[in-house]
Amino acid sequence: MFAPDPTDVQRFAPDLLRDRDLCAVDRLFPILAISSLAVPLVLGWALFGSLAGALSALFWAGIVRTVLLHHITWSINSVYHLWGRAPFATTDDSTNVAALSVVALGENWHNFHHSSPASARHGVLAHQVDPSARLIRPLELVGWATKVRWPTSGQITALASTASDASQLRLRHRQPSACHSALSWV
Repeated sequence: MFAPDPTDVQRFAPDLLRDRDLCAVDRLFPILAISSLAVPLVLGWALFGSLAGALSALFWAGIVRTVLLHHITWSINSVYHLWGRAPFATTDDSTNVAALSVVALGENWHNFHHSSPASARHGVLAHQVDPSARLIRPLELVGWATKVRWPTSGQITALASTASDASQLRLRHRQPSACHSALSWV
């Protein structure tokens, strides 16, 4: 976490290096990280008018938020490879952990992500809440997200790990169209 990443970005992510917006966020990361702590501190001071209010806001809206976000992010590649259910066929031990769906913003449906890594949606079954897909869809509708890959019902069924799983999948998939509202589609 505190050392340079040895990954050859030119080889594995040349498309990301061509994305000017993403490169700007990368360059600005130190300022953004400090701001994410400074803004709660300043707002706490402004709202409560005291050092105690400022430090309380820094603690809860800055430090605790950051710690929780990092733990949720890191759990995606640890918890979701140890416990959970795997309704889709993969070559690894990725699973889904339903209890973390809201806090992980849909990334908890990790098993489908590993079976179809290019899919914008991870929670493809009827009971799976996927807030990330709910955000991506309106961004796509206004043109801020392009070349988005939504899985088809056939792809989802084909990726089911066993014949009995495939017959019991209650898909929550509809092909996107201009007539669907952004949030009801997901």
